[in-house]
Amino acid sequence: MDCAAVPSLVSAFIDTFVDFSVSGGIILPPEPESIKNSSGPLRTVFPQPGRLVAVGDIHGDLPKAKSALRLAGLIGPGDRWSGGAATVVQVGDIFDRGGDEIKLLYFFERLRREAAKAGGTVITMNGNHEIMNVDADFRFATPQGVEEFENWGFWQCIGNGMKKMCDGIGRDSLFRDLCDGVPNEIPGIPPEFLNGIRVRIAALRPKGLISSRFLSKNQTVVVVGDSVFAHGGLLEKHVIYGLERLNEEVRDWIRGVREKVENRLVRRADSIVWLRSFSRKLVKDDDCSILEHVLETIPGARRMIMGHTIQEDGISVACGGRAIRVDVGMSSLCGDHFPEVLEIDENSELKVLTSNPSYMKRQYEASVQANQKDGLGSFIPQQRSTQVEVNA
Repeated sequence: MDCAAVPSLVSAFIDTFVDFSVSGGIILPPEPESIKNSSGPLRTVFPQPGRLVAVGDIHGDLPKAKSALRLAGLIGPGDRWSGGAATVVQVGDIFDRGGDEIKLLYFFERLRREAAKAGGTVITMNGNHEIMNVDADFRFATPQGVEEFENWGFWQCIGNGMKKMCDGIGRDSLFRDLCDGVPNEIPGIPPEFLNGIRVRIAALRPKGLISSRFLSKNQTVVVVGDSVFAHGGLLEKHVIYGLERLNEEVRDWIRGVREKVENRLVRRADSIVWLRSFSRKLVKDDDCSILEHVLETIPGARRMIMGHTIQEDGISVACGGRAIRVDVGMSSLCGDHFPEVLEIDENSELKVLTSNPSYMKRQYEASVQANQKDGLGSFIPQQRSTQVEVNA
């Protein structure tokens, strides 16, 4: 077939067909100019929006993710963006423990584009599970997740074959072997999962099709108004290293233009995506002092918002309101708790929106603790929450 006259049109049609097939029926709208990929640095600092919403760990559960966004009125009919000029930050850990990982990537990418067109902002972040998957550490991948990647690989090959049939489509848009460089045999992997694991490695490795297309857009740390977001948390050494610098280095590693990223940033227990010092059940006074100092080194910062550690009783606060923990274990395979989201208004007042019937229609408001110096406004009582840690 001669496609020389309209190669870009044919190629785009095939890509849309493949996207629709692997995403559960999503057709991505055109990417607005304001968020098109560029060679410039990732944006790290955003102004205070009129409305800011924080969403915790999702772990492969698309229905729960949609429920959380509906709580905040961010999506409406057809699960389309309805949040206007609001900003939403998803704090990482879309991957593992569930079977909707790729669908979630497409879903948030569509929201990112729809929100930008409406004047809003959708920010997705790297959690420890994103880093683990780029590192081909699949300890927490489920059979459903492996199957989803195997299906994705099948449709990628279908699309690639269709393009090869069209003379005139550039060779740079084709691949010879989707799993090129991936071992044919992987010790310890049962035969029924081998193909899915090989595809998963190929898709998520640095410069892989999924890592480059989706994960390279993730921030590892972001400042929105007076709130600092990090999946696990920040220490002074991270701030000294440079927030913009570490965002760029993690992105460049994911894109395959940088050979590695330092373990102290994303792999060690005290790294940005693994730290638990500010999200344990009992946060030590020394750790609260460290957090206070860290926030003082970031201009305008009043609080740090984190995921990573499940808060069994819902979104919680520690260190006199300086530490806000939003991982509520909502994924059906990682807690299966009721979705909750944190809302921050233009006056920097905080409120939890929940689907838990025990708290439904009840405002989570409490007086600021006596030792809270910054006057954050209303929030939930500190004694409400207890936490439990989960592996990784």
